[in-house]
Amino acid sequence: MSNSLDELVSSEATDLAIDVQGATKRFGGRTVVNSLEMQVKRGEIYGFLGPNGSGKTTFLRVLCGLLRPDGGSGHCLGYDILTQSTEIKRHVGYMTQRFSFYEDLSIEENLNFIARIYEVRERQAAVEQSLERLGLTDRRRQLAGVLSGGWKQRLALAACLIHKPQLLLLDEPTAGVDPKARRDFWEEIYHLAAEGLTVLITTHYMDEAERCHRLAYIAYGNLLTRGTVDEVVRRAGLTTWELTGPDLAGVAKEIRPLPGVEQVVAFGNTLHVSGRDSARLESSVMRWQSREHRCALIESSLEDVFISLMDQSLDNFK
Repeated sequence: MSNSLDELVSSEATDLAIDVQGATKRFGGRTVVNSLEMQVKRGEIYGFLGPNGSGKTTFLRVLCGLLRPDGGSGHCLGYDILTQSTEIKRHVGYMTQRFSFYEDLSIEENLNFIARIYEVRERQAAVEQSLERLGLTDRRRQLAGVLSGGWKQRLALAACLIHKPQLLLLDEPTAGVDPKARRDFWEEIYHLAAEGLTVLITTHYMDEAERCHRLAYIAYGNLLTRGTVDEVVRRAGLTTWELTGPDLAGVAKEIRPLPGVEQVVAFGNTLHVSGRDSARLESSVMRWQSREHRCALIESSLEDVFISLMDQSLDNFK
């Protein structure tokens, strides 16, 4: 019986690419990651969301061995985050927020340089494979410094993949690129996950968050919620009404201080009015039901939930 239990626990641990408990990181007197727990399954696309300054990048750096945590424990790809950071770095691809390659080198030269750093065997074949996979072959001699945002993104992803990592850490990889480049990027991420690669991605785009298998939301170092999109929305307990009609800016100003109203957000030609006390919220919203205005109960969106969570968070800079 004991052996069976041990095998079950071992199997569950093997299925996790990331298994961290109580991760904490401080800079000076400020805690930027506060006892964070995260479990990510192998082959999973896991979204990591939160406002700027929430600790997302710091946590990624702890995971890949660039920063040593001040507290907590855990494993990344089976390696101890406290004692085996060198091994972790060899098996992780990390795409930073800013383009971090040599702009006076060509795409091919940059990839060749990264392959040398990772001591990739059959380096030229690996470079050719990366160029082909990311559609960079025809641009191989183009200088990285003259690439558009979308092509720089492809180069960065190609560089992350050249040593065949088991885990990708992507820090806001689609910031500043056009919608088609974002779509193409996500298609490639889905292909990689289908091949068994694990992806942890930070993003501010709600449509990207909804493409993740599961996600976590942190604010100012604290984990606020995690789960599938449906689980996160349901757990928030938020009720949302949609208002349409004239002078919505004036309506927003008047409705914001009413009982039950926690947030009022403009969405195109509508207002989303949300709160957790559904009865008081309905009473306040229905004051605007008239020939000119229409009030309809709608499902709370992921964006409604995250704005609500952010509004409730305490800024650790204060």
